[in-house]
Amino acid sequence: MKRIPLLAFAAATSVCIIASMSAPAGGAEDEASPIFGVRIPTGYRQWSMIAVSHEAGQLNELRGILGNPVAMKAFVDGTLPFPDGTIIAKVAWKELSSVGDDAALGSMQAYVPGAPTTVQIMVKDSSKYAETGGWGFGRFIGGKPTDEAQHETCFPCHQANAKDHDFVFTRYAP
Repeated sequence: MKRIPLLAFAAATSVCIIASMSAPAGGAEDEASPIFGVRIPTGYRQWSMIAVSHEAGQLNELRGILGNPVAMKAFVDGTLPFPDGTIIAKVAWKELSSVGDDAALGSMQAYVPGAPTTVQIMVKDSSKYAETGGWGFGRFIGGKPTDEAQHETCFPCHQANAKDHDFVFTRYAP
């Protein structure tokens, strides 16, 4: 193996390892989101993968959407509306070109997670969040909730664009 591809591979591997680390998982002691009181669930990074997404343009993010066991059962079974206890977590990173993969593929076309951007949480509780379709929302940057103004935009967007799927954008990708 030539020295330059080996160095490129080592650099890309290092970036992937660093990128896989995100904000702390959090738990009950962390700050709750304004309006909804949603917290980052402890251990959410060990939940199952529902789907992935890519946001191009200004956001330029790669996203992984994870579900707790209640969410996963509902997604797999196609259950709508989602049952109370469903929790969905979206973890997002800046998209970063993969030097190692690009070298192996012969052109610039591969991407990996870069710096973490946000963790977004949706919690289904029909009673507690009756005014917002049964869902509570939390958006966190660096483990801290964003301001109230950002949280005020959550339900209107989901209501306008995902009402037919119990206000959830994500579809299960088996």
